[in-house]
Amino acid sequence: MKTKVLMATVSVLALTAAGCAHHRDSAQSETPNRTAGVVVDDAGLTAKVKTAIAKDVGVGTAANVNVTTYRGEVQLSGFVDSQDKSTQAENAARGVSGVQSVRNDLQIKSAAAGR
Repeated sequence: MKTKVLMATVSVLALTAAGCAHHRDSAQSETPNRTAGVVVDDAGLTAKVKTAIAKDVGVGTAANVNVTTYRGEVQLSGFVDSQDKSTQAENAARGVSGVQSVRNDLQIKSAAAGR
């Protein structure tokens, strides 16, 4: 009896794992994958953009800005102290060689948030 229960459990787990693997593979085929080279290029751009923001706007601001890069398209998110710093961060990102476009999703910290 224990053997039948064990075999049934193993069978269910194997079928579940196979179903999950199939779903993941089919979902990936619907969207183009990035090659290893593109991933490395995007990581390099992310680092360059963070460095440019730290240099142009300040290390404190750069620490609060998240940079995500996908195929040369850069997204900035997080919180900054002013609209001016948001604009400076966007301009710094645009100035990095290899950046195709910049999406600025930075939010301005409100004065009341510090209380």
